Amino acid sequence: MTKKFNQYIGKAGHLAVMSEFLMRGWNVAIPEVDVGDDIFVVEDEKGLFRRVQVKTATATNRKGTFSAKFQLSIKQLSRTSDVMVHYVFITRHNEMWTKPIIIRQDFLLDHFENNKVGSQYEGNLTLYFSYTDDKVDCSGQDFTKYIGGFGDFQKIEH
Repeated sequence: MTKKFNQYIGKAGHLAVMSEFLMRGWNVAIPEVDVGDDIFVVEDEKGLFRRVQVKTATATNRKGTFSAKFQLSIKQLSRTSDVMVHYVFITRHNEMWTKPIIIRQDFLLDHFENNKVGSQYEGNLTLYFSYTDDKVDCSGQDFTKYIGGFGDFQKIEH
């Protein structure tokens, strides 16, 4: 795929994730300057604020399964603050989006540091997700519980 196509697929995934947050009743905003957060997600009435980093990939088909490769900055992952980043990994497979894998920064950092999830190269962390049926695996770790993990984004009725 070309660099130009990667920009299109990245933006399409970004907008698909924003749409899902909107459907759940959360307000979304794109920062004017991207310094690591792709989306700000806000529960307006309570002023609850969340930071979101969207990672998008196209699937690679395997025998009866598929996989996706994602890259993220180890520096960003390691830099925690009072408001944790939620990483949303979304894959385009067979002309459709998969359910997003949503994992809070501190949980992903723990997987990286203690479970040796992913591989490091030049300041980036590469994650390979393997999808089978309703399961997702990354570096031998079961990430299934993070599929559609909107626990920190409960549906808001307006």
